Amino acid sequence: MRITCVHQGYELYGSDRSFVESVGIIRAAYPHAQIDLVLPRHGPIVAPLSELATRIDIEPLWILRRRDLPRLMTLGLPGLPVAMLRAWKRMRSSDLVYVNTSVVADYLLAARFCPGRALLHVHEIPQGTTLTVLRTLIRWSGADVIFNSRATAAAFGLTDTTSSRVVYNGIAGPAVAEPKTYDGRRPLRLLMLGRISRIKGQEVLVDAIRRLPGSIRQRLSVRIVGSAFEDTEREAALAAAIVEAGLSDTVTLSPFVDDPSDLYRWADVVVVPSRLPESLGRVAIEAMSYGRPALVSRIGGLTEIVVPGRTGWSVAPDDAAALSVQIERIVLNPKAWAAFPAAARARYDALFDERAAAEGITAMISARLGGSSRSAVAESLATIES
Repeated sequence: MRITCVHQGYELYGSDRSFVESVGIIRAAYPHAQIDLVLPRHGPIVAPLSELATRIDIEPLWILRRRDLPRLMTLGLPGLPVAMLRAWKRMRSSDLVYVNTSVVADYLLAARFCPGRALLHVHEIPQGTTLTVLRTLIRWSGADVIFNSRATAAAFGLTDTTSSRVVYNGIAGPAVAEPKTYDGRRPLRLLMLGRISRIKGQEVLVDAIRRLPGSIRQRLSVRIVGSAFEDTEREAALAAAIVEAGLSDTVTLSPFVDDPSDLYRWADVVVVPSRLPESLGRVAIEAMSYGRPALVSRIGGLTEIVVPGRTGWSVAPDDAAALSVQIERIVLNPKAWAAFPAAARARYDALFDERAAAEGITAMISARLGGSSRSAVAESLATIES
């Protein structure tokens, strides 16, 4: 059996780590299969994938990123037939092609000519024209679809025309949660982790902290960790905004790290102030696995992760004033959220660990391959549990 897995990234941000975990699930379910991976370039993701793949190929992909659309639709358009032909040849020689994210246009277009072989895993909620284009591509492809949240499925609105299933990302966490140590007698450690972009809301967090009274800012230690995708100007603008707000002693800006585990252990609260809908919100789930309550925007898939007043907090998106008020409450009244860390970990264990994702993904793959989903799921779960 040959299974090809295609991914549009090469780093180790949330969608990249989700891809690694999905490939791990496929390898566990089909230990003797040839698993070929296609990536657009070398990067940090190659190391963990090397332990799972039969081979890793670096090939150009026709990726529909928002910032690249004007170029793709003009100068890049002549290259599309070549990309489609390359994708079609690979699909034709595979029993199954698992495509991670809906922006890999060449594979979705080629899937139409290799019916019954494509499984698409959607991890994004695009906006406007991009959403229309991607929805049309998915319909054209005829692929079965895994959505990573109910919010993602609702945004695409394809449930009546596509074989689909919602499967929450199965995220590996520590064996046990880290103990809660904040009692108000030291600065609250606030962590924001993620790519620097217009979506994630780093500038909203900076504005929220700027609005706090000086007495509250003195009781905060904030780390913003991440890098922009091929956009040094955006990184420089965020660094300048921190300085201009007079927050250099409170807020530390650090570049992307491959392994964020030490950051979660350091943090007391993890903030996800997204301005636009997250398809799910991996950082919030990872935080919960460490017993760290999350403060999130009330938007998209984040509303399916955090239970406000029980496992964390939520505020209106793109509202620095509301975020500022909530941070102040967290600092001033740690007893009010003393039970949140344990409740956050319990919710992670119930909904977002690897077992549930393995069952859902393996069942979709087995159904597409025409095999027995029960045996594949059983093998996958047994491997994970061992």
